[in-house]
Amino acid sequence: MQHVIDFHQTVEVNGIKFWCCKADVLGTAMFMVDIIAGLPQFSPDICIIESTSGVQLHQSRHTREKRFTDVIHSTVSQGGRALIPAFALGRAHELLLILDEYWDNHPDIHNIPIYYASPLAKKCMAFVFKHISALNSIGDFGDVGPSVVMASPGGLQSGFSRQLFDIWCSDKRNACIIPVHYISFSAHADYAQMSTFLKELMPLDIVLVHGEANELMRLTQKLFTEFPDGNTRIMNPKNCESVEKYFTLEKMEKTIGRLAEKTLDVGDSVSGILVKKGFTYQIMAPDDLHVFSQLSTGTVTQRITIPFSGAFGRGNLTDEETRLPALTVHERVTVKHESGKHISLQWSSDPISDMVSDPIVALVLNISREVPKIVNGNKVEKVIYALFVSLFGDVKLGENGKLVISVDDNVAHLDKESGDVESEHDGLNERVRVAFHRIQSAVKPIPLSAD
Repeated sequence: MQHVIDFHQTVEVNGIKFWCCKADVLGTAMFMVDIIAGLPQFSPDICIIESTSGVQLHQSRHTREKRFTDVIHSTVSQGGRALIPAFALGRAHELLLILDEYWDNHPDIHNIPIYYASPLAKKCMAFVFKHISALNSIGDFGDVGPSVVMASPGGLQSGFSRQLFDIWCSDKRNACIIPVHYISFSAHADYAQMSTFLKELMPLDIVLVHGEANELMRLTQKLFTEFPDGNTRIMNPKNCESVEKYFTLEKMEKTIGRLAEKTLDVGDSVSGILVKKGFTYQIMAPDDLHVFSQLSTGTVTQRITIPFSGAFGRGNLTDEETRLPALTVHERVTVKHESGKHISLQWSSDPISDMVSDPIVALVLNISREVPKIVNGNKVEKVIYALFVSLFGDVKLGENGKLVISVDDNVAHLDKESGDVESEHDGLNERVRVAFHRIQSAVKPIPLSAD
């Protein structure tokens, strides 16, 4: 479903609020999304959590911003250059906003330029900065006088940030912010935030990842003091080290609706539909499905019409509409004599009814099939002929009463009296001989006992 909303109109869907504001390009909009995240209502079996900050505690936002801008202001005031290696787009954007606001509030440094040079940071062009300019390459950079440059990569291993670092590092007036004057604008939680989260969550197992080895050990020991009861297992596996967790296979299912009206004893069986919702399992009768869930049951009725010109006989039912005879098979499939040339089968589809209907269809089709005529043949000969046709297909009555059987340009002659087979193909010869003996034993009348 689609809805048209106005700028600054707040819309709430399933607890999520969002509204749109004007963006930098004419006719475009950007969306603000307000999501209230909360903890789950149960304690999880395992919690995998990053431990980048270890046991460190972050300073307040105001203190961190002041340290950051103070170092840069002090550097450019004494004629130096400030290099800010940037890792990610989000952090680069955040630092650029801080610098742009700080420059706007300090007219004494308006003449000192700020540049950013990063493929990711260029995406910040969607926002208008008053004191910051883009820098495409080091060749376009006029390194004259004090300046502030934010460049990637943040690790100084290569690229623009490494080139500027090599040029500027010999001058004591210059500064490399963050690697030297470490000011944390990390998006990772510190120890206070992480420990508070874990104590509210109370998982059975805690797995610490994404951290330096020594900091991981210190964090592990610190968390042991937060969970002194010993009910929580704390692990800090090494890279590629497996962590095994065993879960119990027992599950609890509850009967609801009409199934819950009957008191069950040990050993009694319950028949119903098992419905899983979240972490709960419920067994209910099919008729209660629409009451206790958003599901519902349905019935598929199948009907097939088959050509049939034989006698139908007297059924055990009479169709109410046509008053024609009908019969039921195993109380599942209804067979109706629709006309002199057709009968119909109707049943409610399920595995058992479908299985019952298949042999009925096969039986009617075989009854309707005309058996080829054999001149001067008795009933047994007709049955033998029909069975050979079903096995080999091309079967004809040849001279001297022999059957001529053709399979893939190979011909066999069968003497119905003696069972002798004549064929140049040994395989066909053997197949016809074995088939004849099996058919003959099947259709041979059972002799009466002497008693």
